[in-house]
Amino acid sequence: MSTATKPQPAGVNFATVAPKPRMLFLNLPVKDLQRSMQFFAKLGFSFNPQFTDETAAAMLVGKDAFVMLLSQPRFKDFVNRPVADPRAATGALFTFSADSREEVDKIVKTAVANGGSHAKDPQDHGFMYGWSFYDLDGHHWEVFWMDQAVVQK
Repeated sequence: MSTATKPQPAGVNFATVAPKPRMLFLNLPVKDLQRSMQFFAKLGFSFNPQFTDETAAAMLVGKDAFVMLLSQPRFKDFVNRPVADPRAATGALFTFSADSREEVDKIVKTAVANGGSHAKDPQDHGFMYGWSFYDLDGHHWEVFWMDQAVVQK
C-alpha cells in the first residue's frame, strides 16, 4: 500500500527500520501468574529467569521485545488508574507472527485447548493469514503469517 498520494501529518517520520532500536516491554496484569506462564509456555514461549519471580515473568517475544506477565497486585504498583477488565472490553490487541499458516492454526488450537477461547474467525487475505484467541485473563491475541515475498517488494 502506498501512502505517497495521501497527505502526511507534519512532524511525523516514516521508515521501514527504526532509526534507534528500542527495547519493548509490554506489561499485562494476570490473575494467576504460574498458570499464565504454563499457558504461554505451551504456545512456545520461554521466560527470562533474570526478570521472573513470584510476582512477574519476562516472556521472550523477540530479540528486544518482552511481555511482562505481572500478578495483579504487582501490576497495580505501576499504575494510578484502576486495572481494566479485559473480559469486559478490549483495550489492546496483541499480535505476533508465526512461520506458516499451519503454525498459526496450531498455536490458536493449543491456546483454546489449554483454557483460552476463540476471539475471531480466521482471516485469510492470501498473502497474510491470521487467527485470534483470548488468553486465560481475556487479553486478545492475534497470530499471523505473512508471505515474506510480498513484504520484500
